Amino acid sequence: MGSWKFITIQTVFVATWITLNIIGVVQRWDVYPFILLNLIFSTQAAYAAPIIMMAQNRQSERDRHHAEADYETNTRAKEEIEALQKNLSRIEIEKLDKILALLEKK
Repeated sequence: MGSWKFITIQTVFVATWITLNIIGVVQRWDVYPFILLNLIFSTQAAYAAPIIMMAQNRQSERDRHHAEADYETNTRAKEEIEALQKNLSRIEIEKLDKILALLEKK
């Protein structure tokens, strides 16, 4: 379910079912309004809804894991950036101290 292959197969099945029951010369097992076909679709829908909900639950679980991994990655990246900023500030202060020391010597 949920693929173009399934939709195509189901469309061919329904068209064949309806055609055979409309023009059926020998036997019509499901005359108009196709109660048996409607029952088949109702049964299919009864199974499709829980399957769709299970798929959505699995997808939301995967999304949650991805979000957690993204959060952890972002937290680590933030910590690394902060450490780099501190190092750059320290280097800048050291350079400024050296420049001031050189200027004071002159």
